[in-house]
Amino acid sequence: MNRYKITMQLGDGTYGSVLKAVNRSTGEVVAIKKMKKKFYTWEECMQLREVKSLKKLNHPNIVKLKEVIRENDELFFVFEYMEKNLYELMKAREKHMPESKIRNIMFQIFQGLAFMHKHGFFHRDIKPENMLCKGDTCKIADFGLAREVRSRPPYTDYVSTRWYRAPEVLLRSTVYNSPIDTFACGCIMAELFTLRPLFPGSSEADQIYKICSVMGNPTAETWPEGLKLASQMNFRFPKFVPTPLEELIPHASSEATQLLYDLLAYDPNRRPTASQTLQYPFFMKGIQIPAAMPPPGRSSHGKSSHGRGADAGAGVVKSGAAAGYGSAATGAASGAAASSATGGGGGSGSYGGGGGYGTGGMAAASGGGGYGTSAATGGGGGGGYGASA
Repeated sequence: MNRYKITMQLGDGTYGSVLKAVNRSTGEVVAIKKMKKKFYTWEECMQLREVKSLKKLNHPNIVKLKEVIRENDELFFVFEYMEKNLYELMKAREKHMPESKIRNIMFQIFQGLAFMHKHGFFHRDIKPENMLCKGDTCKIADFGLAREVRSRPPYTDYVSTRWYRAPEVLLRSTVYNSPIDTFACGCIMAELFTLRPLFPGSSEADQIYKICSVMGNPTAETWPEGLKLASQMNFRFPKFVPTPLEELIPHASSEATQLLYDLLAYDPNRRPTASQTLQYPFFMKGIQIPAAMPPPGRSSHGKSSHGRGADAGAGVVKSGAAAGYGSAATGAASGAAASSATGGGGGSGSYGGGGGYGTGGMAAASGGGGYGTSAATGGGGGGGYGASA
């Protein structure tokens, strides 16, 4: 750790703290996650989900783990440094985000997710705090909760931050899989349009209530398995007529709402996979992509395009009609059918398992579901970005 000079603390979470640091010899700025738990052997370190997943995932839209350091029984993860997360990006805005910017962000998230699912992992805690931004580049972070596809149900551990939790998880399904990630992406996409959480539930029951108030209640036709799960819990869905997304997000295009409806489907089998979303009309209008981005279906091991400075995807090209959807930039993505990944997991900060990158110590506002902590304990009322306590 002597190679790095710590400049400030970025966040603090259940499992560790995240520090901003500078490499003394190269001047490179990095983010270092210091684990709170002691680690007495390297074998113990290598069993961490975060290490197992990030060692195998090398993609421009997945935050890069640069090195792992064990020193005096303390464990440190050294990550590439990103400027902010989506939560901070949204909170700082005073007016709606242009749809072109939302398209660019979501395209990159789905690129990273498709790559992850294809290579046998699923995230389990997709939320704005875990999407890191630097310029026009967006990357997925926090793999402390990732599972391998090969791992077998039942899954009983805590899964994802409540506001982004899929209905099947809320109803205690033990066989949920990769569609929980795409449902969470639908919640994030809607939030990018409105700058407010779509489903700011104050408890698990209230979370289902919030989903039903927008999507209507599921039926035997739309989600038979969900009715079985509810019956097993002696739970009755509240009766709601759906609120059209066109009314909730009037400034969103029809292509955007089409994608949102599919991502937020009750039945996980009816949600598109991450790679299938890239084929939607919403992404055919032209996006911005990092110049060095490889096709998402192909591993970039060996020749990493995660380099720092100008190589870190800093050069951005507009795809426009020429590189638009269906080009080499995205064609492979649509063919990279994401496997039926399986996942669960619980909330923590960005940069892996517990950092709270940029949001450490934030408390949810005491009003209507203020947006801040992983625990998301704010009331279920308005759900805007309340000031931190």
